[in-house]
Amino acid sequence: MPLTPFHLGPALFLGLVLLRYLDFPTFLIANVIVDVEPLTVLLLDLNCPLHGFLHSFLGGTLMAIALTVAMARVRERLNYILSTLKIEQETTARKILAASLLGIYIHILLDSRMHPDIRPFYPLDINPFLSRSMLVGLEVHMLCIWMFIGGLITYTVMLILRARSCK
Repeated sequence: MPLTPFHLGPALFLGLVLLRYLDFPTFLIANVIVDVEPLTVLLLDLNCPLHGFLHSFLGGTLMAIALTVAMARVRERLNYILSTLKIEQETTARKILAASLLGIYIHILLDSRMHPDIRPFYPLDINPFLSRSMLVGLEVHMLCIWMFIGGLITYTVMLILRARSCK
């Protein structure tokens, strides 16, 4: 899904549900950062597939390692924003790495269902996740939209429960 906000649906829902295990801001970024690749291809008018190396598990893993290093350095600066949103959490390098890997892998799996140029097991030239359904794009987008709505509901319930526990 080049240049779409749809990946934020799974990121928001799963990030809140798994808040104890994953670093939330890292997970949000990880779910969308892979699309820097199609953005670059489009902006620079490159003669390569929109979904190339970063849309493979090998490339995604390297991207996750880079994201983990970057987030470990800047993560403390995001605490104010999280506190404002009432999403305080203790973080560790393990949570940041888990969020990076899981977020990027979810992105690759979702995109692999609908984009024929993705080779998730690069260097192998296969995509066993590719759907031949004419409705696969709609299915994936609707899943992402429903997960975004689920994320908003989860966040609302989380705020209500925290407000009640403060009384």
